[in-house]
Amino acid sequence: MRKLQIGRHEVGDDTGAYVIAEIGHNHGGSLLRAEEMFRQAAAAGAHAVKLQKRENETLYTKEMYNRPYHGPNSYGRTYGEHRRALEFGAVEYAHLVQVAKELDIDFFCTAFDAPSVDFVVDMGLPAIKIASGDLTNTPLLEYAAKTGKPVIMSTGGGDRDDVRRACDVVLSRTPQLALLQCTAVYPASPGDLNLAVISAYRDEYPDVVVGFSGHDLGPELSWVAYAMGARVIEKHFTLDKNQPGSDHHFSLDPAELTTLVRGLERTHQAIGSPVKRRTANEAPAVAKMGKMLVAARDLPRGHVLTPDDITCKSPGNGLPPYLLNELLGRRTTAAMREDDPFDTTCLA
Repeated sequence: MRKLQIGRHEVGDDTGAYVIAEIGHNHGGSLLRAEEMFRQAAAAGAHAVKLQKRENETLYTKEMYNRPYHGPNSYGRTYGEHRRALEFGAVEYAHLVQVAKELDIDFFCTAFDAPSVDFVVDMGLPAIKIASGDLTNTPLLEYAAKTGKPVIMSTGGGDRDDVRRACDVVLSRTPQLALLQCTAVYPASPGDLNLAVISAYRDEYPDVVVGFSGHDLGPELSWVAYAMGARVIEKHFTLDKNQPGSDHHFSLDPAELTTLVRGLERTHQAIGSPVKRRTANEAPAVAKMGKMLVAARDLPRGHVLTPDDITCKSPGNGLPPYLLNELLGRRTTAAMREDDPFDTTCLA
């Protein structure tokens, strides 16, 4: 049985979706905007909000860090300045931890390097997200798994060997893993998503919670992912799709996030049980549209029933048609009129 405790929530096969509103750096470096995004995500029904944490000065090569970075999505003259402008430190995180606590919503982040893993531990965040770009970063995977915190791992850009290698590293150190199908295209078209991988992950890792990190537009295909077995659903989140930044245009806004959550709740209800049974709510329709065995014509007392004497008609509140053969050859104990229903008291 798949089960994973993430913060306040247990996630498993029988639960609803655990919805992560991925803020990333869509806050634009503004703590006030980040706080408002937490509030909007909680109001929409998300179970978690997520940021991204990097040790920017050591994560990139000097050439990449100092590269000029111009354009509408830039927050600095160089890529390094851009990244620094978007990065929160311990003071901001401590404030947001309190905001999340007040809102009763989980809060954690993607850790892009070992110092950021340490940061997650020091801040007491309940889980560590591993981005698709680190699927092959086995040293980071090992370091994150050793913390004992749940690891939520995206698999965009990888192949089966990459996923197996990464899972081997994590699962050899902790069973607390959520494995997310993801496509590293921004935005991703429906044909990019390969949601069938969700079923493949569930088959190969029967004890691991499987999920979907979607970069597709809108909420609809996340409902399909849940129906296929994804129990962690991550979608990027913004307050304004027109803000500067590379992620806003494919992120969900508050109204769309609300639609996502409500649709996932309805999908969970709709999946129901694998046991086929008649529900109480079906009884009126079954009675109205179903069929019962009735006399096809007037029949005298003592008549021996033949196929021509019996027919099936609605409503279906008498003997069901599948008992027809059991009535053949029996005698009527009283006269019957056309359309009279058969029952065990009128036959010998």
